[in-house]
Amino acid sequence: MEQPTRLPGIAQALRRMEAGELRARELAETCLARIDARNADVQAYAAYDATRIRAQADEADAGRRRGLLRGIPFAVKDVIQSADYPTTYGSPIYAGHRTGRDAACVALSREQGAVLMGKVVTSEFATQTPGLTRNPLNLAHTPGGSSSGSAAAVADGMAMVAWGTQTTGSITRPAIYCGVVGYKPSFGLVSTAGVGLLSPLQDTVGVLARDVGDAAATVMGIHGRRFESAPADSRYRLGVCLSSQWQYASPEAVQALQSWVGRLAAAGFAVRQRSLPAEFETLIVDQGRLVAYDARQALAHERCTDASRLSPRLTERMAGGEGIDMPAYLAMQQRAALGRCRAEMLFDGVDALVYPATDGEAEAGLTNSGSPRYGALWTLLHLPTVALPVARGSGGLPLGVQLVGRYGKDEALLQIAEHAAVRGGGVEG
Repeated sequence: MEQPTRLPGIAQALRRMEAGELRARELAETCLARIDARNADVQAYAAYDATRIRAQADEADAGRRRGLLRGIPFAVKDVIQSADYPTTYGSPIYAGHRTGRDAACVALSREQGAVLMGKVVTSEFATQTPGLTRNPLNLAHTPGGSSSGSAAAVADGMAMVAWGTQTTGSITRPAIYCGVVGYKPSFGLVSTAGVGLLSPLQDTVGVLARDVGDAAATVMGIHGRRFESAPADSRYRLGVCLSSQWQYASPEAVQALQSWVGRLAAAGFAVRQRSLPAEFETLIVDQGRLVAYDARQALAHERCTDASRLSPRLTERMAGGEGIDMPAYLAMQQRAALGRCRAEMLFDGVDALVYPATDGEAEAGLTNSGSPRYGALWTLLHLPTVALPVARGSGGLPLGVQLVGRYGKDEALLQIAEHAAVRGGGVEG
């Protein structure tokens, strides 16, 4: 793969634009050139308009777009509405569908001066039936899902950052598979207004970016806040959280995690192991059943009026919710609510948890997008996570970890993740 022109980080780009050393148009043209060169192969973008993109960038250069993200090129997953482009939810049912409005994360990004590059591919209704996107690191491998286009676009230099969504592991997995950072904020930190929802008490809007600083700058930027890195001499306490899910991680993935943690310990981090309490193991099972029930509810219109255009995989997944009655559903929601109240116990004596992110490297082929299992518990508990690529596997593709933080302590988690990424080392796509 020909390497893309190296884009500056968001903070550096903003400083250079403020000093007159860089123009927003240059950033946009760099991304457009990459789209022109590679989108036919990678198929990250579902829709983009070069004329519209250039007009936005020129407005930023003329001072008519200002804010904490002025001139920054961003892409949007195609379950997130945009007034400028169709929102198809990755389904033929909604081909050409226009809502005439921007979702909250899009509108807030534009309010802060960012330049919308277009819509990027999603799996069908943000579930597990893949779209057309290929892994830019190896076109014969999956990019992960469901935020497949978001991860691929950022990894291949077609955008500086991209909005995605996660119901189970749809930010975490594609981030690692494509060698970028995936940040799933605390539930509700980024509004889901204008987003096609599948499981309303789990669906979370987040970002895929080239590094932690860019991810933080984007999410904090739409809140009008700048991200500040932790002091260079900061030392943190990490808890490696063991659970039944570790049995599915490949030996290479486990070794990559352990080696990375070892490097952090050598750099002054305090590291300890802990086992996931049994009550949280139960929630891992509940999470998948909740999604099946919620999906059947959320897609009732499509299921009842256009079932023939739903994929067999999605139909089967929704069928998994048929045998769950309302009392059983509410009991699972009650357990989840109690788990959220008790999640603080997981952080006793530590600042963040370390957990696997994927089974291993991105799978060969495009019919499956890998297991989302490692995001299930943390999404259900509403906790913020940051996925980091930390090594390469024997096949040459990234392996990674995820850091998990306390609810609402996103800024602290991002500081820990940025510091750990530097101290522990990692890989670039």
